[in-house]
Amino acid sequence: MALIVHKYGGTSMGSTERIRNVAKRVAKWARAGHQMVVVPSAMSGETNRLLGLAKELSPASPTTAVDRELDMIASTGEQVSVGLLSIALQAEGMQAVSYAGWQVPVQTDSSFTKARIQSIDDARVRADLAQGKVVVITGFQGIDADGHITTLGRGGSDTSAVAVAAAMKADECLIYTDVDGVYTTDPRIVPDARRLHTISFEEMLEMASLGSKVLQIRSVEFAGKYRVPLRVLSSFTPWDIDITEESRSGTLITFEEDEKMEQAVVSGIAFNRDEAKITVMGVPDKPGIAYQILGPVADANIDVDVIIQNISHEGKTDFSFTVHRNDYTRTMELLKNTVLPQTGAAQVMGDTKICKVSIVGIGMRSHVGVASKMFRCLSEEGINIQMITTSEIKTSVVIDEKYMELAVRSLHKAFDLEQPAA
Repeated sequence: MALIVHKYGGTSMGSTERIRNVAKRVAKWARAGHQMVVVPSAMSGETNRLLGLAKELSPASPTTAVDRELDMIASTGEQVSVGLLSIALQAEGMQAVSYAGWQVPVQTDSSFTKARIQSIDDARVRADLAQGKVVVITGFQGIDADGHITTLGRGGSDTSAVAVAAAMKADECLIYTDVDGVYTTDPRIVPDARRLHTISFEEMLEMASLGSKVLQIRSVEFAGKYRVPLRVLSSFTPWDIDITEESRSGTLITFEEDEKMEQAVVSGIAFNRDEAKITVMGVPDKPGIAYQILGPVADANIDVDVIIQNISHEGKTDFSFTVHRNDYTRTMELLKNTVLPQTGAAQVMGDTKICKVSIVGIGMRSHVGVASKMFRCLSEEGINIQMITTSEIKTSVVIDEKYMELAVRSLHKAFDLEQPAA
């Protein structure tokens, strides 16, 4: 008997009929003798609807006090889902019980709307499993030390599921989505994109951080840190598919040393159109200037991605970095009101019409010329590169947003990603 965690996304929970199908699938696994913990998202579109209501009442930039209330509001979507799924499971003849994050409890820090999980007390869940119950836990949420409900940010249900699997040392965590696995890139842009049977945690972490929407980045971090076997598969296959066949479908996110790993120089093309570029002009070129610029940004809980500092000229330089578009306005205001007066920089400029395109693959460690091949491909398409960042297994470029799809298609073809791995 294995302990299995299932996670179902909002699309999978999008209607009562789909919830019935989820219940039938979970019941099938439970009847096969597995202990089952299920982490569902809110019904598709529900979180946006709830937050939209809040925005109508408070259209200005959120404050900490408002963020607390936003978490109170947003958390209700998942609470509805776990209740409905538990009822559907009971209709299937299963003993089932639902818990909100605070009831488990899932302990987090106090960063409202972007909280991080600190610990999970699994005693209550284990007691229910021992009694033969299916346990259904809200994703996306927890509780801080002061008893406030917190949420983990968009995609947080993935993180919740993997964190629960890690805390309980589950045998496997299955992430059910509206796609049947991880692809070499988005099939909506490249119809020839190929589903990967396996991908390393390291590659998946890069793909998630670079814009792949299949998994939330913190869920992959949890899986890699605690070595949780993770599989991405579709919830739209027939619920009564044979368990052995189902457990081998989708994409297994595994460890690099796995001998069955598909070996390729580049495994996938990731992209992100949700970024904005900010440039601080005429910055004094002196020690500590990067901290003077980015320190206040970090203190405001704003994530910074690509960073470039240009060559100094007459004691001045330009400093560019990218942030999520949702943080663009807040970052610009922060820089204009705080950083410019403190640093003596000349001005701050912004561009929301950019995107990031990346190639990812563990094979890049042992092959030379991969980045130059990428640059040549983009050059041949007349695409100008604005910023470049690299790691051992990825190269990312910031380009004009209007060229994103052309860049992805061209790179996918240049690296022969439509061809099955040897």
